[in-house]
Amino acid sequence: MPKTEKVLDYPFTPPTAVDPPAEWAELRAQCPVAHVRTSTGTDALLVTRYDAVRTMLSDPRCLRNTPAGDNMAGGGAAFMNDEAEHMRWRRLLSRSFTAKRMTAMEPGIARIAHELIDDMVDRGAPADLRSALGFPLPVFVICDLLGVPAKDRERFAHWSDRFLNLTRFTPEEVRRSGEELWAYMRDHVAAKREEPGDDLLSELVTVVDSADGRLSEEELIFTGQGLLIAGHETTANMIGKMAAMLLARRERWEQLLANLGLIGPAVEEVLRFDANLGFGTHRLITEDMEIDGTLITAGTQVLASMPSANRDERVFDDPDDMDLTRTPNPHLTFGAGSRSCLGQSLARVELQTTLRVLLERLPGLELAVPVEDLRRREGLLVGGLEEVPVRW
Repeated sequence: MPKTEKVLDYPFTPPTAVDPPAEWAELRAQCPVAHVRTSTGTDALLVTRYDAVRTMLSDPRCLRNTPAGDNMAGGGAAFMNDEAEHMRWRRLLSRSFTAKRMTAMEPGIARIAHELIDDMVDRGAPADLRSALGFPLPVFVICDLLGVPAKDRERFAHWSDRFLNLTRFTPEEVRRSGEELWAYMRDHVAAKREEPGDDLLSELVTVVDSADGRLSEEELIFTGQGLLIAGHETTANMIGKMAAMLLARRERWEQLLANLGLIGPAVEEVLRFDANLGFGTHRLITEDMEIDGTLITAGTQVLASMPSANRDERVFDDPDDMDLTRTPNPHLTFGAGSRSCLGQSLARVELQTTLRVLLERLPGLELAVPVEDLRRREGLLVGGLEEVPVRW
């Protein structure tokens, strides 16, 4: 057990929607392995220091144990939590999901961003940047990637919103959305087998590896479902948070306007600086292990706080300062090691392209409310803001 038996209520309450709770720094300094009780009544250990979080994310003794898996239809939950099968799936998918391929999508992403900004400007200021740009853009991109018709984009957005929200919708609504999405992807995969296109899913239908074979029907359906969930909601929320963090201090926005070459490192710093990444990554410990001086026994549930790790004073100089020139920047927002986020190249391209288009189109962009008035979206596995009101 941790050095203190006190059980802390989790998640903690931050001072604003974009600032970190004081408990992170206190725990990193005094109790880096803490006993917490979640809002659902689950007891777990919370790790907050960089090295411990990195271990949780990359060590094979720490199995993913995400609540999202419970909402998956067609056996997706079992597949997510079967480590050997998951790694086999990653190896097969990585042959197609390359950084080069994602970079080649940049013109299409820029086109979508311009179209959405056109619509936002036509409707006039103030506008909600999250609903006008952040929410639709990633789902449009994922639909293009998977060869999903444009007419089905709104259905995908609907399913994604319910699938990752733990409190806003009833368990029945979440379950039904999971089943509807699974059924849609089952039919979509079958159609791609019959008539392949030039999209990622059509390519995956034919992938065969000498060691790992080919993706099964269930794995292909899960791939489509997983790319939507992981690739839409996280990036959708990050676009809004990115704008909010950069506009919270005018000098940050002006620094980028003066030097567009900083867009790459600025996006990395946004990813590091984000204090609103969700509840923490869930891990189930399969063997006894020592973390930060504490013995964690097999069977223990652990929450790894990536945003706390990203502000660890042992790794980052002046971690509470947003430095748009920071390099290197070994943040853990995309995970670590062989299990790091497979879609991180796409996420980076989306964020960098969207930021570039915003700077070019709306140099006078500013928040329409004080940063203190921004509200967190509650109940999400991934953190987000309810609205990002802006004017230009």
